[in-house]
Amino acid sequence: MFQLIRLGLYLVCLTIASGLSALAEPTFSFQAPGADADLRDNLTAASLLQDEIGSKKTGDPQQLLAAARADYGRIVSALYDQGYFSGVVSIKIDGREAASIPPLSPPTTIRSISVTVQPGGAFVFGRTQIGPVPAGTEVPDDYAPGKPARTGVIKDAAKTVVEGWRQMGHARAYVGEQSVVADHNQKQLNVALGIAPGPVVTFGKFLISGNQRVSDERIRDIAGYPLGQIYSPEALARSAKRLRQTGTFRSVSVQEAKDINPDNTLDIETTLIEEKRRRLGYGAEVSTVEGATLSAFWIHRNLLGGAERLRFDAKVSGIGDSTGGIDYSVGARLTRPGTFTPTTGLYIEALAERKDEPDYTSTTGLLGFGFTKTVSDTLEAEAGLRYRFSKVTEFGTTSDYQLLSLPIKASWDTRDNALDATKGFYVSTGIEPFLGLGGTASGARIIGDARAYRQVGERFTFAVRGQVGSIVGASATDVPPDFRFYSGGGGTVRGHSYQSLGIDLGGGSRSGGGSLAVLSLEARAKITEKIGLVGFFDYGYVGANSFPDSTGGSHSGAGLGLRYNTGIGPIRLDVATPVSGAGVGSNIQIYVGIGQSF
Repeated sequence: MFQLIRLGLYLVCLTIASGLSALAEPTFSFQAPGADADLRDNLTAASLLQDEIGSKKTGDPQQLLAAARADYGRIVSALYDQGYFSGVVSIKIDGREAASIPPLSPPTTIRSISVTVQPGGAFVFGRTQIGPVPAGTEVPDDYAPGKPARTGVIKDAAKTVVEGWRQMGHARAYVGEQSVVADHNQKQLNVALGIAPGPVVTFGKFLISGNQRVSDERIRDIAGYPLGQIYSPEALARSAKRLRQTGTFRSVSVQEAKDINPDNTLDIETTLIEEKRRRLGYGAEVSTVEGATLSAFWIHRNLLGGAERLRFDAKVSGIGDSTGGIDYSVGARLTRPGTFTPTTGLYIEALAERKDEPDYTSTTGLLGFGFTKTVSDTLEAEAGLRYRFSKVTEFGTTSDYQLLSLPIKASWDTRDNALDATKGFYVSTGIEPFLGLGGTASGARIIGDARAYRQVGERFTFAVRGQVGSIVGASATDVPPDFRFYSGGGGTVRGHSYQSLGIDLGGGSRSGGGSLAVLSLEARAKITEKIGLVGFFDYGYVGANSFPDSTGGSHSGAGLGLRYNTGIGPIRLDVATPVSGAGVGSNIQIYVGIGQSF
């Protein structure tokens, strides 16, 4: 009995040892003698074995054998891509070439794996032929005799020429005959690619599926589908983008039909997934002097079944403000895309607002409508008609203002990220001619905002912003107070109190000015992927007249900021103090918000 127990224990231990041995991580080596660092990096990146063993994903022999067999092709492809066409790849598992091991009979254990790649010499292009090439299309310079013979260059050349034909309406252009011959004696790769342009096609039917609440007719109006026109990839991309920009659809997939119709028309299949119709959002900002600002919005993305968007905005600001009272505003805006033309939108707006500022209090109501125009991917314009009524108390008296105005705006935006730009620029200009009713003065209000960004290296970004404003045709004191210009606070000069710079009218009275100029500079440094530091300087000027002159005053501020990257936009914390103007040496202002300051 004792001998049987000992034998049983021995067999159990042997079984456990065999299992552990099967799961033990094998030794692994990857050698590429003669390869430079870049080539070696590309070869190891292509290897599944390197990934499996290096990351300790598995020790299963069958999976390791499958990875080894796949690595032959993957490593050869990596060699070809770098211009090495005479390479030799050897992958040995416990001394046996992996390619010779039957995939259905893998070893039960693997103790060692070695990969050896003999790259051979690098090839250059010998003959390089491709054609026909459409007029105006330039074949990449790297696809030429004497240049490194990389398969990626061949693919780029073929793609460039095929795309050139597609741009000219040949939607089904493709690479036809092709010859790729490696001359191992001369270390040259001779390539000949024949391009088959196919016929010129026109846009056929616009087939729509997936929409549930938006009608097919409105989808066609918004997309501006070019039915009957010669095929163009750009025109098709613009149609898809217009649908996405409505915000009504979660997904927009626009694909060409598989086959061209007998009449050389090409149908387009559009598959849509609609977004949830309603959305609620909110935000908050805090300043030590201006107090807290709370905001919220509610959106209906498809109000009338035509991708119309209704948005309500509500804001309460000046909570805890040490310079004024609490301000309230409620606004609504209805927009309808694809009105009259695919690039034109209609909007209707309304606003009710109550302001309690240091120099005045006002109650304002506004009604208006207008049109937006998408000129290009980066340029937009807007024009409308607006009626505005204000009841204002200032200088101890109450006055009524009534204006009928024509607001016109345009913006040019090439920034890479609106909340955290590192390159590009943003320019916005606006002019609002107004006709005074009931004794209110007439004139025009002009504003401008320009921002530019420049990244230096991987971690530094320099940003500059300029703001200008002017009231022409009327005195600043003859227009509503919120038409006038002030400086100071988070949107102009940090470090100074909100609207602290205006025009001194004498006798203890103060007003906003008729002209404004603000310059802001920032140096942004990325400390880690999440943390950033900012140094900034702001300068502001407010003048009594339409254009800057000696009647105005100025101030400036500077400070440091901390940024925490959330992935969507940075959380902003700025600490600033006056450099010139009132309060130098005594004031410290703190600002908290989401996104860069500009």
